[in-house]
Amino acid sequence: MASHRKLRAAAVVCAVAVAVAVAAGPAPVAAWAATPTAAPAAAPTAPTGADAAARSVTAPSPDPFSGLSADEIGDKAVTATQSATSLRMTGRVVTEGQPLDIDFAVNDRDECTGVMKIKGGTAELRRTGDVTYMKGDEAFWRASMSSQGMPEAQIDATIELLKGRWLKIGEGQAGSADLSGVCDLKGLLDDLGKDEEERRGLTRGPDAEVDGTPVATLVKKKDGGETTTVSVSQEGKPYILKMVKAGGDEPGSLVLSDYDKPVRVVVPPADETVDLSKLDQGTPA
Repeated sequence: MASHRKLRAAAVVCAVAVAVAVAAGPAPVAAWAATPTAAPAAAPTAPTGADAAARSVTAPSPDPFSGLSADEIGDKAVTATQSATSLRMTGRVVTEGQPLDIDFAVNDRDECTGVMKIKGGTAELRRTGDVTYMKGDEAFWRASMSSQGMPEAQIDATIELLKGRWLKIGEGQAGSADLSGVCDLKGLLDDLGKDEEERRGLTRGPDAEVDGTPVATLVKKKDGGETTTVSVSQEGKPYILKMVKAGGDEPGSLVLSDYDKPVRVVVPPADETVDLSKLDQGTPA
């Protein structure tokens, strides 16, 4: 699934959008310093491999996938997963050589809330009602903007403006279209079925468990040593509960959970937000 690429792109897009606004004429730092802000909320931590590890178990009796080939189980899993109205994805992946930790809940109304960590920095992202809110710590913003070649002085000024605050990006503003893709559940799940040929040639490995749920294990090996393992629920709908890629250019592990559960997005208080459109107007909202 290409969700991790979209999440990393969100960090870059956000950095670029901020840079454009600040370059147009940043508001005086003193004006922002006068606005009180609450302490940043503690960010949830993506589970480690040990936390989400599958344990070898005996398959349920009867086996819900009895008589099906591994490819047929894969097809059922993709169809079921694409029908989800919401889910949570957690884990660590590597993209463009950089590890990215994610913990995101997203629904089919293009709403999401979660955390991403990259290069030692952390950012929270929330989206609801066509508005995206993003709050990063200094390490996150510095890493994101440095990767875009921004001058150090501009990075320092931007970080000062955003310190302890949520960046608010409305529909039609710079970067809004790309950021909205992070919270597009249908778009994220469509990636599962884009290349049907890629799902062919699966084999079924030993049954296991993911967070206490028995799963069928599907394995796809490629030339060059890349192996993808997909865990499919054997209880209820055959949702994909875990995907692990070992070897190759983008190894990682994602756990999918909380299928069809409500996603609660909390809109940050107005006095803790910085509207992207007003960064060059000297106003804090």
